[in-house]
Amino acid sequence: MRYLIISDLHGNYEALEAVLEDSGGRYDQIVCCGDLVGYGPDPNRIVEWAKVSLFAVIRGNHDRACCGLEDLEWFNPVAQDASRWTMRHLTRENHEWLRALPSGPIQVNGFTVAHGSPLDEDEYVASLDDAANVFDYLNGAITFFGHTHLQGGFVQTHGRRVALVRPRRDEPSLRLRLDSEAVYMINPGSIGQPRDADPRAAYAVFDSEAREVTLCRAVYDWQAVRRKIEEAGLPPALGQRLALGR
Repeated sequence: MRYLIISDLHGNYEALEAVLEDSGGRYDQIVCCGDLVGYGPDPNRIVEWAKVSLFAVIRGNHDRACCGLEDLEWFNPVAQDASRWTMRHLTRENHEWLRALPSGPIQVNGFTVAHGSPLDEDEYVASLDDAANVFDYLNGAITFFGHTHLQGGFVQTHGRRVALVRPRRDEPSLRLRLDSEAVYMINPGSIGQPRDADPRAAYAVFDSEAREVTLCRAVYDWQAVRRKIEEAGLPPALGQRLALGR
């Protein structure tokens, strides 16, 4: 079975379209690690697509915030403004659909899906030190997670922990062969707002039979998204940062 693994779409429909085109339909199911909305100008388009396209999905912290399940005081001012804008623009049906999303982690055909840490959906796992606090508690050998907007992840193998690399800026993808004796935490990266200094939309493809994960990047028209952000009255910084992948 081949899975398209995505995360942190954040209302960026142009980036999602680019990922779907780039992946070329070379997958059987789509799995999402959360944060469909927040920041971007197309929350309803993203949710409408998600309702009919996703095999499995969990909520992210912005999904919770944008449907009233999260106190916005924990967000920075830009994220607060974007969440309030999203709350005003979501349809009632899409609001209720987001509100009903399950929290992670969940099990999907032999692997785990989480938003932040599998131990805490709001915890950032961004470094080897962060990962060291999680590995001993994982339920299974392969976990996909999001939240950090940093493509890559971590592997614990033969008594040591190593950070996984991601594609270089001049590479469209990077294939990882999974060791059957190792434990993995893999972040597909963010579709809608990458923060690893690469503005291309990020995703992963997991081949469960071949035990391979391919980390991929797709170019998209971020300038069009920036214009939509500004025209919608969202904080301009949300569009400006798309150019930098920050």
